[in-house]
Amino acid sequence: MDQQTPPLPEQRCVQGLAAQKRAVIAGTGSYLPETVVTNEELSKTVDTSDEWIRERTGIGQRHLAQPHETCAFMATRAAERALAASGMRAGEIDAILLGTATPDEAFPATALRVQAALGAGGFGFDLSAACSGFIYALGTAEAMIAAGRIRTALVIGSEVYSRIMNWQDRGTCVLFGDGAGAVVLRAGEAGAGLPGILSVHLHADGGLGDILYVDGAVGRSDRPGHLVMNGREVFRHAVTRLADTVEEALAANGLAKADIGWLVPHQANKRIIDAIGKRLGLPPERVVTTVERHANTSAASVPLALDEAVRDGRIRPGDLVLMEALGGGLTWGSALVRM
Repeated sequence: MDQQTPPLPEQRCVQGLAAQKRAVIAGTGSYLPETVVTNEELSKTVDTSDEWIRERTGIGQRHLAQPHETCAFMATRAAERALAASGMRAGEIDAILLGTATPDEAFPATALRVQAALGAGGFGFDLSAACSGFIYALGTAEAMIAAGRIRTALVIGSEVYSRIMNWQDRGTCVLFGDGAGAVVLRAGEAGAGLPGILSVHLHADGGLGDILYVDGAVGRSDRPGHLVMNGREVFRHAVTRLADTVEEALAANGLAKADIGWLVPHQANKRIIDAIGKRLGLPPERVVTTVERHANTSAASVPLALDEAVRDGRIRPGDLVLMEALGGGLTWGSALVRM
């Protein structure tokens, strides 16, 4: 039997979609709980101060969920706003991918609670990668679209970290807040200068799992289920790992630091954000920073910050945006997107 030359990538088709499709961000949305707790208010119940928190983290306040503001509730509100911004209906969504470390239930997946609330079809599932959850979910959805498996997706990060905090741990409980962010992805054409996700880079090192983890699980009544963090070690690894994945994204696309229009980083610590911005040579006004008002919302932080910058007009169509995050696991990653 004669050997045939395999078709070039642009000649292949998968399930009716031409190859070389690109996942385009069609809309963004977010939700923040109504209750805002300032550092001063927190210092009334926690042995801390506004000065201590701001000096070390840059945080001034955080939003904390009330009982009705569940992971699914917040994710649904963010998804509704992203759908409205995209001009698409829930029935047009093929998949819902939700990054969270604080689901409402062990199962069903929070993504399916969102699916039901929206009246969407298709399929959905949760991803657990801590603060990197949104980047992981974005990369997974992007790969499905590029392969032609789906045409559209809702990618969400939603977290209720206030429910896993040890409020006696003054070094950790002041760092986190609650919220949700979402983007709608649709299949678009790939090509130089066209909008879409250019690349996603995901990493993990399970050997570093003990520097940031939750000490409990379903069925483990002997453990409190609180977040535990070695802040100094997390900080040290965050700066180096995030800088590496930023360089990786640029190299993969043949771009220079000067080509980046905006940095949308994980909002964990102002000092980490400033360090990455400096490595890129970006002035502070080109770095989207919400940590002062939102604190660390884990998997929700990147889409929350992205939505804010899109809605206030800072990030515009055609801008090149670099997103990055690092979380427990350790997990980390980056995504380069042309809006």
